[in-house]
Amino acid sequence: MTFNDNARVGGHSAKRRGRGAAIAGGGVAGLGVIAVLLLNLFTGGDFSGFLPTDSGQASGGESEIAECDTGADANARDDCRLAAATLAVDQYWEGELRGYRPPTPIIVDGSTSTPCGTASNQTGPFYCPADETVYIDPTFFSLLRERFDATGGPLAQLYVLAHEYAHHVQYITGVFEQYPPGDSGPDSNGVRLELQADCLAGAWVGAMSEQVDENGTPFLQAPTEAQIQDALNAAATVGDDHIQEVSTGRVSPETWTHGSSEQRQGWFQTGYREGPAACDTFAVDGSQL
Repeated sequence: MTFNDNARVGGHSAKRRGRGAAIAGGGVAGLGVIAVLLLNLFTGGDFSGFLPTDSGQASGGESEIAECDTGADANARDDCRLAAATLAVDQYWEGELRGYRPPTPIIVDGSTSTPCGTASNQTGPFYCPADETVYIDPTFFSLLRERFDATGGPLAQLYVLAHEYAHHVQYITGVFEQYPPGDSGPDSNGVRLELQADCLAGAWVGAMSEQVDENGTPFLQAPTEAQIQDALNAAATVGDDHIQEVSTGRVSPETWTHGSSEQRQGWFQTGYREGPAACDTFAVDGSQL
């Protein structure tokens, strides 16, 4: 259990958008497809053109996340868990960053159009700077569990969410402008941005039991060691070397955009232990990444 059952989480601003969920095992299959899914994970790019389409998917209007009022609700359902966690992540950054403005969280149901391309469980969760919105489809985690042997448990899901919120922090603080993403290689801006986001996500996880609801009840419990291992498993799953080894059998560091599994786990742990001040991945030599 991650949330305290009696925590009040109904004040979140997350909305549901889209309809016709793509089901893992339906139109999506094969490790080659999973490699594309993972390439999209934690990016603002849209590589969905490489994937099968489902004519049942469409962009719909926004609606509330129903029956998502307590920590018990968040513990019971992935969509409510992600929506509720936005309260804690926003509260954390409001305390850490002067002038912080929250992004818009959208829980995707099937697929929806965005300024950064299609959002769905096929493209994976991403942050879109153009509309300052985090898009995340909870069924993506089921797909990873079923097709890629990732654990995808509650804390892994919250790590993914916190990683996307970290990209928002990078955007509003000018890090994106100073170190433009889009390049590749083991010492690239792209890799450093992703590792910094992992570190900032870890910093939030380290403080996740400190944010409270209007009654002073902590939203979340302190993570257990097993839950931390679950988050580290997610970080390893989306390492460039792991993705390449599974999808092609060959590791090509010159094409990396996110960092290796070891690097992603290491920077998450740095943030978890030392907080956001330790997350300047642009201040270290490439050999220290």
